[in-house]
Amino acid sequence: MGAKEKTRPRIAVLFGGRSAEYEVSLQSAAAVIDAADRERFELVLVGLARESGALYLYRGETDAIRADRWREGDCLPASLPPDTRASALFYEEEGRLCSLPLDAALPVLHGKCGEDGTVQGLLELAGIPVIGCGVLASALCMDKALTHTVARAAGVAVPEGRVVRSAEECDPEAFCYPLFVKPLRGGSSFGITEVRESSELREAVERALAFDGEALLEEKIDGFEVGCAVLGTGQLTLGEVDEIELAGGFFDYREKYTLASARIHLPARIPPETAQRVKEAARAVYRACGCTHFARVDFFLSREGTLYLNEVNTIPGFTPHSRFPRMLEAAGLSFSEVVNRILEEGVRI
Repeated sequence: MGAKEKTRPRIAVLFGGRSAEYEVSLQSAAAVIDAADRERFELVLVGLARESGALYLYRGETDAIRADRWREGDCLPASLPPDTRASALFYEEEGRLCSLPLDAALPVLHGKCGEDGTVQGLLELAGIPVIGCGVLASALCMDKALTHTVARAAGVAVPEGRVVRSAEECDPEAFCYPLFVKPLRGGSSFGITEVRESSELREAVERALAFDGEALLEEKIDGFEVGCAVLGTGQLTLGEVDEIELAGGFFDYREKYTLASARIHLPARIPPETAQRVKEAARAVYRACGCTHFARVDFFLSREGTLYLNEVNTIPGFTPHSRFPRMLEAAGLSFSEVVNRILEEGVRI
């Protein structure tokens, strides 16, 4: 008898979701799926409907995911029961209930109901290991104020800020301008406003509250944004530091995904010793927040040279042109190497 053939780890890749970043998730997930080594990993594609969040087993091509036509293809209703005895995705086919045991799951879900610990909790209840940050780190890093509290305790400076639940809580004359108003939990700069004078404050708070139940009022740092990719759980790999150059305003959703007037410099146009400070601060924040497998840590670098934490993205953009993989590419890792290294660590093979 010949040697028993080693089975490939079966990994679910989750895409879509109910957040405002649904379209971004489709592009990221399609890129991850295409880059995965199918000789080493068996992928199970699981789409989350935009409106309901309902799960579907998808067995079509990645181009349909990119074009948001995946629901029109080979899709079957699915579920993840909170039962560790199964550790499986269940789906319905031809009137039968079928199951696919899973070795792990990689959520490629940006924003709320995907990056905030909710899906991670569902997977944990189902007994399926999560590739990426777990429940606590995901929930913590989605909350900008809590992330800043942890970063401050780790010795990293943060902008001054205040959390409010309504526009009525804000006395416009009690703040210094300019400042930023942000949804407390959100991504891709949805609902963020740069407020330059007191008359604009309450409208900006209402805009932020349309995306979350709480808003963060945060001082504007006079400087520019830099970021650092972090890869790993035990031994960490740090990407090269990048820099965002803005022609005006801030790095909003349009600029992030079109670069209409913004430019991203990689490596950042900063002295080597400053870049090393960014990397060490990223490492410190990543560790303090309990991040695992991968994340992108963003900072503001003031004109005086002080580094302030902006935010931690536990599921950053994942196309070959996104900041996270490009930082690691600059450090010597190709996009496919990054994806497969994450999958490999996730199943510990």
